[in-house]
Amino acid sequence: MDINQQIKEIKQSFRLMMDGMVATSMRNKGLDYKLNWGATLPRLKAKAEEIGQDYDLAIALWKENVRECKILATMLMPADKILPEVVDIWMEQIDSQEIAEQASFNLFQYLPFAAEKAYTWMASDKELYQLCGFHVLSRLFMNGQQPNERGINEFIDQALAAIQGQSLMVKKAAMNTMMRFAELGLVYERLAKSALKRANLDFF
Repeated sequence: MDINQQIKEIKQSFRLMMDGMVATSMRNKGLDYKLNWGATLPRLKAKAEEIGQDYDLAIALWKENVRECKILATMLMPADKILPEVVDIWMEQIDSQEIAEQASFNLFQYLPFAAEKAYTWMASDKELYQLCGFHVLSRLFMNGQQPNERGINEFIDQALAAIQGQSLMVKKAAMNTMMRFAELGLVYERLAKSALKRANLDFF
């Protein structure tokens, strides 16, 4: 089956998953996709498992301005096949918190160059880039990946800036990542605590 046919069938399957309440609630929150069936994440996950990883299909789905296509693309893309340049293009095209979070959790955290991207994004002046950066780092820390000295300093600086910044979603993500950082061990916990203290912040 060619890719266009596959995409047509996938889109038809979204109709069956349609959830008007989810779609309406998203619209009310200002999430404005060209098309949004309101399919729930578990149903999209089941669909992704049924299809299996597929690079070409993921690339084609991502190009569709449809919420479900974009989320499914992040689930189908093999993390070891996508090039850094393609990740950059996807990142540029992310325009909502939901897609940023789905891309971070379904794909970006598994990239062979995940940490490198996370540090770059975290230092960006764009909210959604920062969000992805913190989400990816949070997952890496959760999996026990320890940053080197430079990484530690960079992370703490960016996290403090974000926690004191204006963006609520980035602030939340940075605080969450700081907690994960502290869970890496006693040394990290002390570093986190003293950094927060210096900034007159205390949430431990």
